[in-house]
Amino acid sequence: MSTGGEEALRLQYVVGDEIGRGRFGTVRRCHSAATGEAFAVKSTAKAPLLDPLDLALAEQEPKVHLLVSSPPCSRHVVALHAAFEDAHAVHLVLDLCAGGDLLSLLSARGGRLPEREAAGLAAQLAAALAACHRRGVAHRDVKPDNLLFDAAGALKLADFGSAEWFGDGRAMTGLVGTPYYVAPEVVAGREYGEKVDVWSAGVVLYVMLSGTVPFYGATAPEIFESVLRGNLRFPPRAFASVSPEAKDLMRRMLCKDVSRRFSADQVLRHPWIASRGGDAVAD
Repeated sequence: MSTGGEEALRLQYVVGDEIGRGRFGTVRRCHSAATGEAFAVKSTAKAPLLDPLDLALAEQEPKVHLLVSSPPCSRHVVALHAAFEDAHAVHLVLDLCAGGDLLSLLSARGGRLPEREAAGLAAQLAAALAACHRRGVAHRDVKPDNLLFDAAGALKLADFGSAEWFGDGRAMTGLVGTPYYVAPEVVAGREYGEKVDVWSAGVVLYVMLSGTVPFYGATAPEIFESVLRGNLRFPPRAFASVSPEAKDLMRRMLCKDVSRRFSADQVLRHPWIASRGGDAVAD
């Protein structure tokens, strides 16, 4: 990682308009001063990060993201191209994804997608997670907001601000993620592994096919209670046209028993993905 913060960043990149804003930072367009190639730069200020965990994750993000970005990098992971840090902020130069995110796509399409399209996106997400897991990295915040599209329409997994390295066999801990998408073992306060990402991807698939989340509540504690119960249902009104094969895959992804829950590689080999979405994966 380079030192020098924003001053060093601006020596190498021309920074343009803001294109996104998150809880702690902003995303702006930028391009290389040397080549003109377009990128995005995510800037996270350290001052608002009062929680030591938030600060630690912000400082760790470039190192973990670099692990999944080093060649050969999956086409379905947003790549990190450069990082700059000083006492005030962390700046990450990333792939520019000009096609919006999955949350916006779902909103524009009335909340749900046709089964073949959902299978293609699920395949690309599983490919991204499999690539991360092979590098020993768990994303820990898989959700539609963090699934972006490049100019060609390929899905890319973004925002490694909550990611953790488990490559030496260590178990992960900590309540990290987004309530609707977080796995039950995370909520329970137990040690957990990379299959938390598969649970979250299962929730994303459920949302794509039905327009609703499988575990819900009016408040975060109520959502967590629903996640812990893990009572997976397929209401007929929402799932009348969804195939039994798709429901089978979701049961295997949203399985409370981690030993029986699918891995990302197993998701890719499931017949529903192989028959409907396999051709969408490009690595």
